[in-house]
Amino acid sequence: MDYFNVMLIYREAVLQCWKYELSQDQYLGGSLRIGSSQGSLDIHRSTNLLRPAAASVSVEQDEVNTYLPKGDMWSVHKFGGTCMGTSQRIQSVANIVLGDSSERKLIIVSAMSKVTDMMYNLVQKAQSRDDSYTIALEEVFEKHMVAAKDLIDGEDLARFLSQLHSDVSNLRAMLRAIYIAGHATESFSDFVVGHGELWSAQMLSYAIKKSGAPCSWMDTREVLVVKPSGCNQVDPDYLESEKRLLKWFSRQPAEIIVATGFIASTAENIPTTLKRDGSDFSAAIVGSLVRARQVTIWTDVDGVFSADPRKVSEAVILSTLSYQEAWEMSYFGANVLHPRTIIPVMKDNIPIVIRNMFNLSASGTMICKQPANENGDLDACVKSFATIDNLALVNVEGTGMAGVPGTASAIFSTVKDVGANVIMISQASSEHSVCFAVPEKEVAAVSARLHDRFHEALAAGRLSKVEVINGCSILAAVGLRMASTPGVSAILFDALAKANINVRAIAQGCSEYNITVVLKQEDCVRALRAAHSRFFLSKTTLAVGIIGPGLIGRTLLNQLKDQVAALKENMNIDLRVIGITGSSTMLLSDTGIDLTQWKQLLKKEAEPADIDSFVHHLSDNHVFPNKVLVDCTADTSVASHYYNWLKKGIHVITPNKKANSGPLDQYLKLRTLQRASYTHYFYEATVGAGLPIISTLRGLLETGDKILRIEGIFSGTLSYIFNNFEGTRAFSDVVAEAKEAGYTEPDPRDDLSGTDVARKVIILARESGLRLELSDIPVKSLVPETLAACSSADEFMQKLPSFDEDWARQRSDADAADEVLRYVGVVDTVNKRGQVELRRYKRDHPFAQLSGSDNIIAFTTSRYKEQPLIVRGPGAGAEVTAGGVFCDILRLASYLGAPS
Repeated sequence: MDYFNVMLIYREAVLQCWKYELSQDQYLGGSLRIGSSQGSLDIHRSTNLLRPAAASVSVEQDEVNTYLPKGDMWSVHKFGGTCMGTSQRIQSVANIVLGDSSERKLIIVSAMSKVTDMMYNLVQKAQSRDDSYTIALEEVFEKHMVAAKDLIDGEDLARFLSQLHSDVSNLRAMLRAIYIAGHATESFSDFVVGHGELWSAQMLSYAIKKSGAPCSWMDTREVLVVKPSGCNQVDPDYLESEKRLLKWFSRQPAEIIVATGFIASTAENIPTTLKRDGSDFSAAIVGSLVRARQVTIWTDVDGVFSADPRKVSEAVILSTLSYQEAWEMSYFGANVLHPRTIIPVMKDNIPIVIRNMFNLSASGTMICKQPANENGDLDACVKSFATIDNLALVNVEGTGMAGVPGTASAIFSTVKDVGANVIMISQASSEHSVCFAVPEKEVAAVSARLHDRFHEALAAGRLSKVEVINGCSILAAVGLRMASTPGVSAILFDALAKANINVRAIAQGCSEYNITVVLKQEDCVRALRAAHSRFFLSKTTLAVGIIGPGLIGRTLLNQLKDQVAALKENMNIDLRVIGITGSSTMLLSDTGIDLTQWKQLLKKEAEPADIDSFVHHLSDNHVFPNKVLVDCTADTSVASHYYNWLKKGIHVITPNKKANSGPLDQYLKLRTLQRASYTHYFYEATVGAGLPIISTLRGLLETGDKILRIEGIFSGTLSYIFNNFEGTRAFSDVVAEAKEAGYTEPDPRDDLSGTDVARKVIILARESGLRLELSDIPVKSLVPETLAACSSADEFMQKLPSFDEDWARQRSDADAADEVLRYVGVVDTVNKRGQVELRRYKRDHPFAQLSGSDNIIAFTTSRYKEQPLIVRGPGAGAEVTAGGVFCDILRLASYLGAPS
C-alpha cells in the first residue's frame, strides 16, 4: 500500500474528529495537524481535502489584551494516575482542590490508573494487526463510562458520555487505519495515548462544578509547546507557551482550571507528549508560567524517603530537600521526581511539595532552594541514600596513558559511538587508569568496541588491559552540606568497612552534592543499610542470633529483654534477636522476636533446628546491616563454624572456650582472619565469666607492657569448693553442696579434672603470644584414678567419700604451715609454659582471701613486677557469665558506631 493511500485512510479516520463537539477550540485554529515520517498534514473543518501543512500561525497574530495574573495567588496541584484511579478517588481530588484557599488554582491530572498503558497497548495491538485492539478499546470505554456514572449526573454526565462515545468512535477509526497500515507514527501514537488525560481532566472539572465552584478544563496541547531535544526528550518553549496560555486565559479566565498532564504539541501544532513522568513535568512548566506560590505533587506516599523503604525499613520521610539534592537523588534512581521536572520551578524558586493524597495528616516533603539547617550536625549533611543495580565496571589501564592528551576523550567517544550510558567515571590522578560504570546489558558492546579501538595500544603494551567487572551496584550518599562539613566521607567509608563491604571505585565531584561508590551487587543492600543506619538514623542496629538457649543463653535472653528498651532510648542501640536455636528446635524472625514471650514462641512456632539454615537466615537478612551470632554452648562442632561465619561478615561472641583452646593452627587462622577484617570476634566470658580478664590482658599488651606471669584461680566451682573446705568438713560433702547449689557441671568430674582450667590457661597463654597446644599444659586432676572410670555422676558421688581421709590429710598439712589449698592455673611467659595444679598459699596471700565462688587473677608484668595487678570477682554462675556476654555485645555495638 503506497503512502498516498495510507494517508487517505488516516484522513477518513481523522475527519471523524469534527463530530467532537467541545466547549473549546480543541484543534488549534479549526485544524488538526498530524505529523508523519514524510511530512505533516493539516485537516480543516471547512474541507475534506488533504493537503500539506502550511506554516503555523503564531499566537502573536491574534490581538490578546487580557491580563494573565501571575504570582502567589496561584497554587498548582498535580494528581497522578493512582490518585485518579477510581470515581471515589476523583471525588477526593475534587475535595482537596475545593479545600485549597488559594485565590486561583491550576490542577494538572494524569490519566486514570493504568489507562496510559492501556492506550499504548491499543496502538501496539493495532500496528501489530492484532484484532483484539477492538476489545481493548471497549475496556477503556467501559472503565471511563462506569467512573463517570458514579461521579457526575444530569446534563454534565450526558455531555461527557456523548463526548466519550465520539472520542471512542474517532479512536476506533484511527486504530483501524493504523491496523491497515501496520504502522503508527509517533505523533499518531501520541494523539491516541493522550485521550486518557483528556477524559480524566473533564471528569474532574465536572466533579468540581457539581460542588458549585466555577471550573474550566484545559487541553494543554493548546498551550504547552515543546521541541524535541534528542534521547526521547523534549524541551519546553516557555515564550510561545506563555503566549498561548494568555490566549487561552483570555477566553476562559476561570479561578479553577483543570489541565491535562503529559500531553503537549510542537510549534507546528503536531500532538506530542512529555514522555514518561510527563505529568509532573507539565505541573512544573505550568507552575513556572504562572509564577505559582508552590507546586504540590500528590501521590500515594507520605513524601520523599531517606532511602528506598523496600530495602531499608527504618527509612524516614524527609521534611525538606534542596533542588540539587532532589536532582541528585532522582539521577541515582530514588523515586522522587524526574530531574527535568525540577528545572522549570528551580529557575523561579518555586517550591515543590510531595504529599500523600491518602494521608492528608502527613505534611510531606518540600523541595526548595537550600533549606535552613535545622540542627547543624552530621546527620543533616547527608539527606538520603540511593542505589543503582545491574551495572558493570569497565577499567582501562596502562602506563602509556599517563600524560598523553586525548586518551580519556578517545575512550569516551568510543563509548558514545556504542550508545552506552556512562553512569559514573573515576580516574586516578596518576592517569594510569580510568574506570567507569555502564549498564550491564551494554558492557559487552562497550568492551568489544574499546578492544577494537585500542588494539594497537594493547598489542604494544601502552595499555595493559581493558577489564570488565560484572555484578556491580552504585551506592550514592546525597547531601547539599557535605561540601562544608569535614569528615563526611570518612564516616561513610568507616560505616561500610565495619559492615565488611569492599569498595571497588569512588567518585565525588568538587560540589560534594554526592559521594558515589561502586561495590558488589550482592553487598549493595547491606551497604545501603549500614550507611543509612550510621549516618541518618544515628542508631546502631544489631541483628542477634542466639545459639544455645540453655542456662547461660536463657539468662542472656532475659537480660536482653530487660534492657533493650533502655538501650534504644538512651544509647541509640537497637538490639533485635532474630533467631534462637537449640539442639532440636529453632525460632526465626525477620524483624525481631518478642523477648517477653520467647519461651512460648519457641514451643509454638519453632521448626526443626538446622545450624546452616539458622546462619543463612541471619546472613541473608537484608533488614539489618550488622549481624552477630552468640554461641552460648560448650559445643566443639558449633565452635568449628566460627571461621566461616566471620568470613561471611557475621560477628561472633561467645563464652565457649573450645575454639580458642582447640588446635593451634585453627586458632591462629581464626585470629588472622579477625585482625584482617572489620568482623569482630569477642570472647571475654571464656576465661573470667563477667570479669574483664581478656580485656585487661589486651590493654597491658597494647600499651607496651610485657607479661611475665599470669597466675590465678580460674574456676569458680573449684574456688567455692576450696574456700569451703575448712575445719572438719569432708571433701565429698563440700563437692555435694557445690553440686546441689548448681556450681558444678552435672558431672562434677568435669570440674575436678582441671580440663576447664587448662583451657583458660591455654587461652591466656595464646593471648600473651605463646604458641602452645592444650596437650602442652600439664594438669593435676583432682579426680582419683580409680573413680575416673565410674559409669555415672551418681556412682562417682557415692564413691568419693572413700577419699575424704586423703583430702583431710592434705588440709591438715597445709593448716600446720598456716597455709590453704588452692587450685590454680599458671602462664609462665618467661619460660614459655603453663601448668594447672593444686598449690598451697600463706593465709595472708590474696589467693587465700577469697570467699564463695570468686575468681582471682594476678598479672605480673614489667610495670606490675613488685605488686601484681589483681582482678577479682565472681567467676561462676549464669548471671555473671551472661553479663560478660552482654558486655561483649555492647562493646561490639560501640565498635559499630554506638556512643560509648
